[in-house]
Amino acid sequence: MSPSVILAALAAVVLWGASPVAAKVAVADLSPLSVAVLRTFLGGALAVPVALAMKVRWPAQRRLQLILLLSGFCGFVGFPLLFTFGVHLTSANHASMILAALPIFTGAIAMGWDRRRPTRIWILGSLIALAGEVVLIAGRAGPGTGTASIAGDALVLVSNCFASLGYVAGGRLQQAGYPSTGTTFWGAASMALLLAPIVPILWMRGEFAVASVPAWSAVGYLAVIVTILGYVLWYWALGKGGIARVGLVQFLQPVSGVILAAVLLGERISLSFLLASALVLSGVWLAIKGR
Repeated sequence: MSPSVILAALAAVVLWGASPVAAKVAVADLSPLSVAVLRTFLGGALAVPVALAMKVRWPAQRRLQLILLLSGFCGFVGFPLLFTFGVHLTSANHASMILAALPIFTGAIAMGWDRRRPTRIWILGSLIALAGEVVLIAGRAGPGTGTASIAGDALVLVSNCFASLGYVAGGRLQQAGYPSTGTTFWGAASMALLLAPIVPILWMRGEFAVASVPAWSAVGYLAVIVTILGYVLWYWALGKGGIARVGLVQFLQPVSGVILAAVLLGERISLSFLLASALVLSGVWLAIKGR
């Protein structure tokens, strides 16, 4: 891979690594539904004028249009909803470590999309990583796990499926010649249009007026940095470097999330968390090596 592809993927992963902490800060004052809807609605509203100014067009081919809608729904509706509700019920460091399994989900979906069979090493690594997720969820009651819960961990784990399917669809669009900016801007814009009728209902609940500055700053980070900038960088890297190879960079995503959770939220790290983290990261590394 070229240095520019590596740098773009690394930048996206670092930006996304802070998303569990930002979501945790946001749901302290806003409901999980409000945070999930606002991050896509605000990001999509910003994306439209930028896309028009850059003359990024909606794809002409029907096949690409359907893939774009699939990518948009998974990345900007399915994932944010499940992830935000999950973070509300669990700790930021648990959410960060569960997201570490994203390369396995992404690789599995990519192989299924291409009808390729996984290698034995990939299967072994995946089983080790999933065992780590089981240890992580089972150890939620140990000291230092904060607000971790089995329901929250499970929701974040399921959100991986949506995120990974969105990644694969977005990468396919890039490989088909459609720009990553189009995948991000029009994907977010179309899903913002889908969620627009919900915004006035949320507004009438009155929580927007009483939310704190940190909560709105966190929503802004999720909407602009995570939803727009992060996805542009990631889809571009996937298309240029290949889904299988670029997916390796996701291995680093939980590092920044766990560090920020400890520094900003005071979340402590238990022994069971360290054991689970070792299993997850080693399993993901082995699985990617087996690809």
